[in-house]
Amino acid sequence: MTDMAPATAASAALAKIQTQIMWNRLIAVVEEQAQTMIRTAFSTTVREAGDLSAGIFDLKGRMLAQAVTGTPGHVNSMMESVAHFLAKFPAETMKPGDHYITNDPWLGTGHLHDLTVVTPAFKDGRIVGLFANTAHIIDIGGLGMGPEGRSVFEEGLYIPIVKCFEEGRANETFFDFLRAGSRTPVELEGDVYSLCACNDAGAKRLIEMMDEFGMESLDPLAEAIFEASLRATEAEIARLPRGTWQAEIRSDGYEAPVTLHAKLTVNKATIDVDYAGTSGLSTRGINVPPAYCRAYTCFGLKVVVAPEIPNNWASLQPFRIAIPEGCILNAPRPYPVSVRHVIGQLLPDLMMGCLAQAVPERVAAEGSSCLWNPPLRGGSQVSGQKAKLPDFEIISFNSGGTGARATKDGLSGIAFPSGVRTMPVEATENVAPVIFWTKELRPDSAGAGRTRGGAGQIMVIGTKGDAEFAVNAIFDRVANAPKGRFGGGDGAPGAVLLDDGTVLRTKGFQIIPEGRRLVLHLPGGGGMGNPRERDPALVRRDVADGIVSPAAAARLYGVAV
Repeated sequence: MTDMAPATAASAALAKIQTQIMWNRLIAVVEEQAQTMIRTAFSTTVREAGDLSAGIFDLKGRMLAQAVTGTPGHVNSMMESVAHFLAKFPAETMKPGDHYITNDPWLGTGHLHDLTVVTPAFKDGRIVGLFANTAHIIDIGGLGMGPEGRSVFEEGLYIPIVKCFEEGRANETFFDFLRAGSRTPVELEGDVYSLCACNDAGAKRLIEMMDEFGMESLDPLAEAIFEASLRATEAEIARLPRGTWQAEIRSDGYEAPVTLHAKLTVNKATIDVDYAGTSGLSTRGINVPPAYCRAYTCFGLKVVVAPEIPNNWASLQPFRIAIPEGCILNAPRPYPVSVRHVIGQLLPDLMMGCLAQAVPERVAAEGSSCLWNPPLRGGSQVSGQKAKLPDFEIISFNSGGTGARATKDGLSGIAFPSGVRTMPVEATENVAPVIFWTKELRPDSAGAGRTRGGAGQIMVIGTKGDAEFAVNAIFDRVANAPKGRFGGGDGAPGAVLLDDGTVLRTKGFQIIPEGRRLVLHLPGGGGMGNPRERDPALVRRDVADGIVSPAAAARLYGVAV
């Protein structure tokens, strides 16, 4: 007995080490999956901004691991979507070379511009796992990406869950419909091939891993991952103070301002969020499908409560979310949802508003939050026969400032919570006849505080020859600036203008006349703490960097420069 005990302990320790090695290898597999998509994608939204997600799932549709590359709105919504694929095409009916696709907002990631592809992985003729990915594509037809639609059917080509490849052969009927329904058919078709190649790359690496470790099934590894992730998340929740807290955020909305209200309750091992009191549905495309609401709610909770624990099916189970029917965060079919992100990306700030009352040292102030990604269009579809430009459709991803943190300033021009990269202006100018005349940090946009918010940006956009073009505005945080916390100042609100000072609407399709340019003032992040407690040396550095003007330094911080 005494001889066997050390051997048993050593065996258990070795098994733990091997599990950790396999986990690390699994992360490498999904990262290669995502990088394959980035390298092969046609749309600038994917290859330049990284507006995508990638992950591996077990045969029950539970996400084991996700690529670090990707957005919470895609990853956490995609986590729910694989079960919908399995409901229509059970795992036992799948064959090698099959690829399944949808952009259904209620089965995927919230709007028609996101394509989700699911692919089975086979080892020795048996299905062993599923790979899924999502990518935001430039154009899916309809009115284009904007809030103007009055139903989802106006917003673009609606793809149910279908096979786009069957046993390695392209579904040509599907691709005929796809190309016919888009303003950018080459890019769209290329993106579908990219998404399928991305999953194939993941499947290939998974089988190599399973062969190397002598694995016949993913189930033992999956159970180990889920057990560890769930227990670790529950332990982090147990460290929080128990109680119930409430918070609100105002969005600019479309027809009228929108109020987002949340009540958050911390229990022993779970957190409950109830959105009762939130505004009702909109007639326009700012509504949020429930999966997208859950995605950003979970992300807002996780970054505060358990940021170091891997994001997978099990680690999100303790977060329980109630979304009332008729609420703007629980849009039913066929409500328009094209720009659901302008509401959905405010939810992490709302979660932090609740948690600031429980763990103030862990949260950030409110930030710009919603991406400022102007969809631009030009040519005959805007100007008719007098068009001076070829037809083009392009989206450029940009961000304002993030909120200040307890011990660090906010980040300038950084996308939080979406996590996408800012697109280089050269990449956009290379594929469309547009010119970015100005793209710079916006002085005095950062909310003042002991730690200040991140700065917004100023952008001036025109076309070659200053020809007429259009913008489908999808902007927020203009009438309702990002709030500071604990005595910190608010960030500067955004603005949408022509270069002659004419104020444009923050949402909706608008023409930029010939000879004029579009001017965007992106919001800054809120500050945290009393500005008079900020280190004067940091204030002087901000003045030298052009983030704070000398006048603002004196007025807000009491520092003469």
